[in-house]
Amino acid sequence: MANMELPPVLKRVVDWLRAGYPEGVPDVDYLPLFALLGSELTNHDVELIAEELELSSNPQSAEAIKRAIAGVTNTKPSEADVNRVRARLAGAGWPLAKPHHL
Repeated sequence: MANMELPPVLKRVVDWLRAGYPEGVPDVDYLPLFALLGSELTNHDVELIAEELELSSNPQSAEAIKRAIAGVTNTKPSEADVNRVRARLAGAGWPLAKPHHL
């Protein structure tokens, strides 16, 4: 997909992700992260966020993002993993409530 400007609400989500994971998202957190995002955002929103993260990732991370998104549809992450990711994002200001699209 061509690089396009994200809607403001999704830009804020990407900013929160980058604040919560300043060194980048570790592979073990991709599955619970996208499961958490999928419960808060639409599938299309999650795809746009993943594409934005892929653009700023190395090729191995981009591939891990794609596998995690595919994995969310087939595998449910553990509640402990989702809670760990939720706590990390909360520390970076994640609202933990569904964002309202303007």
